[in-house]
Amino acid sequence: MSETVRGVIARSKGAPVEIVDVVIPDPGPHDVVVRVQACGVCHTDLHYREGGINDEFPFLLGHEAAGIVETVGAAVTHVEAGDFVVLNWRAVCGECRACKRGRPWYCFASNNASKKMTLTDGTELSPALGIGAFVDKTLVHEGQCTKVDPAADPAVAGLLGCGVMAGIGAAMNTGNVSRGDTVAVIGCGGVGDAAIAGARLAGAKTIIAVDRDARKLNWAKDFGATHTVDASSEDVVEKIQEYTDGFGADVVIEAVGRPETWKQAFYARDLAGTVVLVGVPTPDMTIDMPLIDLFSRGGALKSSWYGDCLPERDFPTLIDLHLQGRLPLERFVTERISLDQVEASFSAMHTGDVLRSVVVW
Repeated sequence: MSETVRGVIARSKGAPVEIVDVVIPDPGPHDVVVRVQACGVCHTDLHYREGGINDEFPFLLGHEAAGIVETVGAAVTHVEAGDFVVLNWRAVCGECRACKRGRPWYCFASNNASKKMTLTDGTELSPALGIGAFVDKTLVHEGQCTKVDPAADPAVAGLLGCGVMAGIGAAMNTGNVSRGDTVAVIGCGGVGDAAIAGARLAGAKTIIAVDRDARKLNWAKDFGATHTVDASSEDVVEKIQEYTDGFGADVVIEAVGRPETWKQAFYARDLAGTVVLVGVPTPDMTIDMPLIDLFSRGGALKSSWYGDCLPERDFPTLIDLHLQGRLPLERFVTERISLDQVEASFSAMHTGDVLRSVVVW
């Protein structure tokens, strides 16, 4: 039978979010109902509310979540009732051209639930990133559930569902940071700090954090930054070169998503170094650069989608490293809030007062 629960929606562009009744349908053959235990408030949720993703309102917000599998569809084999899972938005299909070429982390046809959650009047909801987890229970495809060690705190584990995984993966998967590398990270919010944590985990010898906010630079040190650059008063490229024996960093991760910071990343890397763009730009942004510079400096210019992660491979491993004390995921949780505080958390996000607000049930 369908059931009705509480959820947070964005009804129209720019309007404050609302708590409403959400109808969860019976799961289809490969669908799963998950009782949400915690869900982080991500910038992507704000982008949905502001109409920056698409205009398919109303949106059921939330996607960085962990919880307990409650009900499964008739054909589900991947999980079972009672499993502790982190939700993901890359439920690989196994059939698209990326999957068939052995690159499932690029899956171009990720699976989502076969049915729509609705308002009580029947209005269909668009779940954020195919998940929609600011809700007591949510309906997802079985492949969107990744089992992890239930000893993990749900408020911590759920953050792997988006921003933290994006940053760690930008360093370890896309950037291929390895032992002894020099790394610079431009932008030290949640994603940037996760990239710093990933670079440290990979064995980088020098990790340079760049930001304009002194608080964020202090946070970056907690995650493993060995040097900091105050971009409000220092030349970013010169300082990165200074900290890398005049050469530039082997890997520069741009976690802002702006043309000016991407250019800083480009010129702050060593010859044949790598630039990783994980910050998300807006459609109107452009870059004008001499083509000879792109040629003569060599190396690789990459974009990182979801940290090029494979949830079934990466989530359990990262949770295990966290439980071993080697990955301080708990430091990303700035505050724990209730469902009715999501709108206020967007304001805290704007002022830079938090790395992550996490809704807990």
